[in-house]
Parts: sequence; structure tokens; C-alpha cells
Amino acid sequence: MAGKKVLIIYAHQEPRSMNGALKNTAVEVLSKQGCSVTVSDLYAMQFKATATKSDIAGNLYNPEYFNYGVETWEACRGGYLCKDVVEEQKKVQQADLVIFQFPLYWFSMPAIMKGWLDRVFIQGFAYNFPQHYYDAGLLKGKLALLSFTTGATEEMFSKGGHNGDVKNVLWPIQHGMMHFCGFRILTPQITFAPEHVTETRRKEMLTSWAQRLETIWNEKPILCTPPWYFQ
Repeated sequence: MAGKKVLIIYAHQEPRSMNGALKNTAVEVLSKQGCSVTVSDLYAMQFKATATKSDIAGNLYNPEYFNYGVETWEACRGGYLCKDVVEEQKKVQQADLVIFQFPLYWFSMPAIMKGWLDRVFIQGFAYNFPQHYYDAGLLKGKLALLSFTTGATEEMFSKGGHNGDVKNVLWPIQHGMMHFCGFRILTPQITFAPEHVTETRRKEMLTSWAQRLETIWNEKPILCTPPWYFQ
């Protein structure tokens, strides 16, 4: 939709990977719609994944005892967070939709993406506990969408499969991270086991993603409550 702003947080080392192709598809389709698309390519940026004292560019609130949550909250309020965090926060503030594109690692996201979340979605920017969280989170009004690939098949991620229902895996990410900060969550785009299918099937997966993106602005968010994940 023309005028909409999209931020893609992308975490994969290989541009020619399926994740790279999914990212490129999103950029192409959304740009053709007239959307402004920004990509944070975390590996290419060599984004620092560790939450440390260096994230505070000014004096510490309590130099005697370091508490990352307290120090970043004070730095956020005081305007002395480090440059790379501030730049990513500005991208999030401007976005109507944030797409997280990544391979599923150990039932979660890659460490570099989790580190992005740890450093960017801090108190004072993404939430303020206990007043502003979940539906009242500071990022309310924005949409979030997880687009990820798996190593295991769809059958393995079914309720009766070895890995269990994939929705259970999404609870801490979609609910505990995104929804907690106020995002409305769109149905995840899951590309199951792309390394174990034919080239024709991989092309079909990309076409399906492209077709979905054509009408993404018409989609309604999921009801991000326990029953969606566990029933």
C-alpha cells in the first residue's frame, strides 16, 4: 500500500539462501506497492548482539552496581543510548510493519536477532512496566510478522510430530516479545524445510509469499492469547 513503511529485520549469513530470497521477495513486492522498505541486515551490519555497558553513551545512573535494564531505561529517557541502538529504534518508530526474517535456530531466532531485540526493545522505548505493556505497549498500532525457515518438516512441527505444534514455539517470540511491546501480530509465514525439497517446490514457496504480500495490508492480526498457541 502506497505510503506505508516497512522494516525488515534480516538475519542470515548467505544472501543466496532461502531466507535471502524471502527477504528479496518482500522488498520487491512491497516496493512495487509504493511502500518504503528498509532492511536491517544484521550480519552484514555486524550488529553487536551483546547487551553491555557500552550501550550507554553517557554516565551510568549507578556506577557502583550495573543493572542493564535500569541503565538503558535511564539512558533512553536521558537521550544517551549508543548510536547503533538509537538508529534501529528510529527505524522501528517509523515503521507500520516490522517483518522478522530468519532461520529457526533451536526453536528460536538466531542469537544476533535476539541480541537486536535485547538492545533495541528496551524499557522506555518499547514498553514501560507496569503501565504500558501488551495491548498498551509503547509500540501499539504497529504490525509484526515472523517469516522464518525451518530445518524440520511441517509434519514434525505438527501436534503429533516429534517437535510438537509449531505454535508452541512461537509463544515466547510472538507473545512474550512482540505482543508484550504492543505489536499486533500477523499470522507467521513459515517456510518448512526448504533445504529438503525440490527447486520447483522452493519457487512455489517464494510465489506463495509474494502472493500473500500483495494483500498483506488487508489481513487481520491473530488473537494473541494462550488459546491461539495451545489449543
